[in-house]
Amino acid sequence: MKIIISGLGRMGMQICQKLAQDGHKVIAHNRSPDKVDAAAGFGAIPAKTKQEAAAQFKDGEQVVLWIMLPAAIIESELATWFSLIPKGSIIIDGGNSDYRLTRRHNEVVVANGMILLDSGTSGGIMGLKDGFCMMLGGDKPSFEIVEPALRTLAKPSGGYHHFGPSGSGHYVKMVHNAIEYGIMESLAEGYRMLREGPYKELDLAAAGNLWQQGSIISSSLNRLSAEALAENPTLAGIDGFVAESGEARWTLETAKDLGIPLPSIQASFDVRLASQNPDHSGTNFSTQLLAAMRNKFGGHALNEERHAEKTEETDPSNPPS
Repeated sequence: MKIIISGLGRMGMQICQKLAQDGHKVIAHNRSPDKVDAAAGFGAIPAKTKQEAAAQFKDGEQVVLWIMLPAAIIESELATWFSLIPKGSIIIDGGNSDYRLTRRHNEVVVANGMILLDSGTSGGIMGLKDGFCMMLGGDKPSFEIVEPALRTLAKPSGGYHHFGPSGSGHYVKMVHNAIEYGIMESLAEGYRMLREGPYKELDLAAAGNLWQQGSIISSSLNRLSAEALAENPTLAGIDGFVAESGEARWTLETAKDLGIPLPSIQASFDVRLASQNPDHSGTNFSTQLLAAMRNKFGGHALNEERHAEKTEETDPSNPPS
């Protein structure tokens, strides 16, 4: 199918590449021209401005636009695109947007005669090879129109599902990332117990690799933890700052409104906030490992986020958590 990918950050570039290499006609747009040039190198059609991207569609042709940009700028991006693409266009917000804002954005998009789908997109920097996990919400017939692209992006071991009306995809992804916070925190604390417990020479990477062999706690996150520890057993040079990118915060806000206690997720969120203390009082081996995990699955910088989280698209042209 023919589709614009706007936002060529860590995941956006991989989505663009995966679609182009599977034979889709992909128009690659990004504010930074070097990334557009890189996308052209694997077969995407370069578009260094939104106008160039929109011009790739003929009159009467339905535009499909996938936006992979930080949640903070989605509203302004939508407003710009409204004047460039025709009524009936399908817009996919593939970033980590707050589902409450997504529902509001949907009203604006519909008022402009277009259709908004929300896709919570997981898979991190492994998505190109392993396939993405995509949680969709919005208009069901439009979801079916873009399904060929979703099938490609899910190959070989990813997946996708349409969950319901506008915002439902981002809601499921929000909860997914909040769960991720809790799992990551539990793993990080466990490895700290191995390192700082009564047996001082334990091989943490060996423990992690063993736990991947038939253990009930085997997981992608544990595998990445073991990889990080094999590469850097003491996590030297990692300052232990761990950003929170919004999803757990939104989950906790929603849970409070619903009267649902989430003690594990709350605790993991509080650890991340404490790790950001200017005096480093909230950092330790656990938070160092959390930072290493984030780097492994999302490519997040290890020591460059002390003052502000770097969003999924740093130029800014969404993971994960």
